Amino acid sequence: MSIADFDSAVEAVTRLSKRPADDELLELYGLHKQSTQGDNNSARPGFTDFAGKAKWEAWNKLKGTSQREAQNRYIELANSLINRESTS
Repeated sequence: MSIADFDSAVEAVTRLSKRPADDELLELYGLHKQSTQGDNNSARPGFTDFAGKAKWEAWNKLKGTSQREAQNRYIELANSLINRESTS
């Protein structure tokens, strides 16, 4: 899959009419960050920043995943969400 496919998937996710589940959103977030920035080298958010910690953890668990693999996984998840929406 190409960068154009990844960019199309990112755009398609923003046009979903139904909000994905929180765990799916976190997975999309982590895969997008890994795809565009590589490994997470940022400091872990503070104890009271629950949303920030969840996002940080979603990205950090992908450490070592290649940007190409993260893009492919993002595209697969996006396609799954799009297909689910079109059949419901």
